[in-house]
Amino acid sequence: MTQHTDEQPPERGALVYDPVACKAGEYQDRAGPYVMLRPVGGGREWQADPALIRPATPAERLSAEVKAANERAGRAL
Repeated sequence: MTQHTDEQPPERGALVYDPVACKAGEYQDRAGPYVMLRPVGGGREWQADPALIRPATPAERLSAEVKAANERAGRAL
């Protein structure tokens, strides 16, 4: 898988994996030297190194989506 460069940032909302945080998130935008990612389903954004993020694998996507669904179900109780 290719990592993103400054010349080719992901599209807003694209699901990427941050190996430092060990989780997938939706690409939001650039903020100074970092990119901002948000958990699938919403939540607090975090900063990531744009040189390290990469597209999320199918397994990482599924894991992030299941986690978001479980959190939504927990709020509905």
